Amino acid sequence: MESYAFAGATAPGLPAGFVAVTLLAALLHATWNAMAHAVDDRLLGFALIGVSYTVVGGAGAALLGLPPSSAWPFVLSSAALHVVYILLLLAGFQLGEFGQVYPLARGTAPWLVAVLEIVVLGRTLPAWQLAGVCVVSAGLVGLAVGGGRPSRARLPALAAAMATGVSIAAYTVVDAQAVATTDVLVYASWMFLLQGPALPLLVLAVRGRGLRAGVRRSTVISGLTGGVVSLLAYGLVLWAQTSGATAAVAALRESSIVFGAIIGALVLKEPFGRSRIVASVVVTLGIVLINL
Repeated sequence: MESYAFAGATAPGLPAGFVAVTLLAALLHATWNAMAHAVDDRLLGFALIGVSYTVVGGAGAALLGLPPSSAWPFVLSSAALHVVYILLLLAGFQLGEFGQVYPLARGTAPWLVAVLEIVVLGRTLPAWQLAGVCVVSAGLVGLAVGGGRPSRARLPALAAAMATGVSIAAYTVVDAQAVATTDVLVYASWMFLLQGPALPLLVLAVRGRGLRAGVRRSTVISGLTGGVVSLLAYGLVLWAQTSGATAAVAALRESSIVFGAIIGALVLKEPFGRSRIVASVVVTLGIVLINL
């Protein structure tokens, strides 16, 4: 779960300690996504991430209790949107390369939130935030056309990545409304508990009795570890937001886009590494401008 500051928000700068923690959270987020992409059986890997969410979310829900009745529509909506997000992310990883899909998905969300503020809410953005929207747009185009004009075979992956970004923007708006009136840990615990079982149940329905025969130890370790790393990244961002510098955290958090492009190029050995890293840096700089 992420929290993008709405355009026009102001916040103090981040102390050095919060900067370090937010950068670590960004690296961890890119890392668990890379782990989910690299696993041989991605559907099972995502299901195991869901197992981690269920266990940790269930523990939090048991310790912290129920959210207020007014929060349930947000909890249920966010859980459903997160399931959609996971399915779209899985589709993107099945269809495309990590170094392209991950930065494109992450970069679309804050850009879309800013555009919706202009088009739907009719808000006027300062010049630097408008510039940020343009810079992000240029970076997203660079990610999409890196290596040349996309072929028909690459279009489904690009579509899945951008749809993932739309789902991120959607649950971000829901979560922002919810945490304004609900304890964040209570809200997050129930959201993770409710979304967690979706992928495990899907795998059980699809694989049935043959599930155990196809399970590899490496997949189990990668999936469960990826879930724990994901939750740790989320927890660190939550802690960084206690600084009060929500906009700064939101902007710095998206350095995960650059980390993702670097991991794709250097670790996963994907092509067009340099151009995607440059485009990812452009997207991140634009997000910083949006959140100023």
